[in-house]
Amino acid sequence: MFQTIVKIFLLVIITAAITPFIRKLAFVLGAVDNPNARRINKKPMPTIGGLAIFVAFNIGEFVLLRKDFPTHELFSVLLASSVIILTGLIDDILELKPRQKMFGIFIASLVVYFLAGIKVRELSLPLLGHLQLGWWSFPLTIFWILALTNAVNLIDGLDGLATGVTLISLVTMGIVGFFFLKSWQHYVPIMCIMLAACLLGFLPYNFHPAKIFLGDTGALYIGFMISVFSLKGLKNVTFVSLLVPILILGVPITDTVYAMIRRKLNKKNISQADKHHLHHQLMRMGLTHRQTVLAIYGISLIFSFVSLLSLVSPRWGIWLLILGLLFAVELFVETIGLLGEKYKPLLHFLQRTINKMERADPEVKVRRLNRKNTDKKIYVDINVNLFYCS
Repeated sequence: MFQTIVKIFLLVIITAAITPFIRKLAFVLGAVDNPNARRINKKPMPTIGGLAIFVAFNIGEFVLLRKDFPTHELFSVLLASSVIILTGLIDDILELKPRQKMFGIFIASLVVYFLAGIKVRELSLPLLGHLQLGWWSFPLTIFWILALTNAVNLIDGLDGLATGVTLISLVTMGIVGFFFLKSWQHYVPIMCIMLAACLLGFLPYNFHPAKIFLGDTGALYIGFMISVFSLKGLKNVTFVSLLVPILILGVPITDTVYAMIRRKLNKKNISQADKHHLHHQLMRMGLTHRQTVLAIYGISLIFSFVSLLSLVSPRWGIWLLILGLLFAVELFVETIGLLGEKYKPLLHFLQRTINKMERADPEVKVRRLNRKNTDKKIYVDINVNLFYCS
C-alpha cells in the first residue's frame, strides 16, 4: 500500500513535468483557443491539456502499477480512451460539430461494452425488486457513458473549473470504492485516485490565470474515464450504488439537466451552446473568476459529502437527504437565474405562501401598521430638520 501511495504521488510530478511540453505542442499543432463571444479568455490559449493527463495516467497504468490491473480490460479501455483523445484532439484543432463528437464517444462506448465487457447487467431497486436487464443493458450503458462524458465537457468553461470539480469527484469515488462498495474490484478505486493525482499535477497550470486549457481532449477524456469507473460499481445496480455516482457528479449533471430544460423552454436546440451555465450566472452576480471557481468547488464538496452521508444513512434518511438536496438545488438554481428570469416556480410559490401567511396573521398587520407609522414619523422629522436648517 505504501509503494502504491508513493507511485500515485509520483504521477502528480510526472503530469506537472509533461504539461509544459504539451503546451508547446499545442502551439505547433494549432490547438489554440481564440477569444470570441462564448469564451471567457481574453487572449489565445493553448488547449489539448488533457493529453498530458492521458499520457501520465497511462504511464501509471502500464509502468508504475502494471501488476494491479487485469490485462484484457486495461488494453480495451486504452483503446476506447484513445478514440476519445483522438476525437478531442481533432475538435481542439479543427472544431468538430456536436454530432461528430457524439459519434466519437459512441464508438468508444461500443469498445467499452463489447471488448472490455464493462456494462450494467442487473437492477435491484426499491419497489421494482431484482431485475435482469437483458438487451436493455446495451442502451443504458451507452446512455450512461454519453451523458457523463458530455456533462463534464459542458462545465469546462472557466480556468480550473472542470479539473477541480472532477478531482473532488474522483477522490470521493476512490473513498467510496475503498470503504463502502463491495461490488468494486480493488483496482478501480486505485484508478480513481491515480486519475485524481494526474489532475492535481495539471491544476497549477490550469487554475486562473491559466497557462493551458483542458480542451475537449481533456474534458471528454476525464468524463469518459469517470463514466467507465462508475460503471464498474454499477455492474449489479442497487439503489445506493446508482445514487452515489449521481450525487458525486452532482455539479456537472445538474448543470447539464438545467441547460437542456432552459434550451427547451426557450425553444432552442438542446445542443446549441449558450452563456447561461452555472459559472456564467455566478459571474453575472458579481463574483470574480477565481471566486466563481472556488464557489463551484464548494458546491461539489457538498454533493460529495451528501453522497458519503447516504452510504451510512438508513433508507428513510437517504430519502430525506435526496428531498432536501433537490429542494436546495432548485432554490439555488432559481435564485441565480439558471433557467432564466421568468422561470422561478419554487420562489414564486414560496412568495405566495409567505404573503398568505402574512394576510392571515393579525400580528403581521399590526407590525406592518407600526412600521408604516414609524416610516411616516421619520419622514416628518427629516422635513422638520430640513426646515430649521434652511
